[in-house]
Parts: sequence; structure tokens; C-alpha cells
Amino acid sequence: MQAKEATCAACDYPLDGNAIEVTIGGRTVEVCCEECAQKLREAAAQS
Repeated sequence: MQAKEATCAACDYPLDGNAIEVTIGGRTVEVCCEECAQKLREAAAQS
């Protein structure tokens, strides 16, 4: 059984050592870049 490769929570891009952690709605997720982090923050703010 292989380990699941980590991907960006916003765009499914494979994450590397430069992943950014973002807390959205009490959950911490990892994204590939600041642009994706901002998209998640904006989406959470509108819900």
C-alpha cells in the first residue's frame, strides 16, 4: 500500500517542502502557494 501524495487543498498540485499551512474553519490544510491560500481564505469568509 502506497502513501497518498500530499496535494494542494485548493488546486490539487503536488506539494513539496515549500507548502504553506492555512487554518480554515478550525482545520489546518496545506496549499502550494500564497495565491491558493488567499483563495481559500476568501471562500471561507463568504460561507
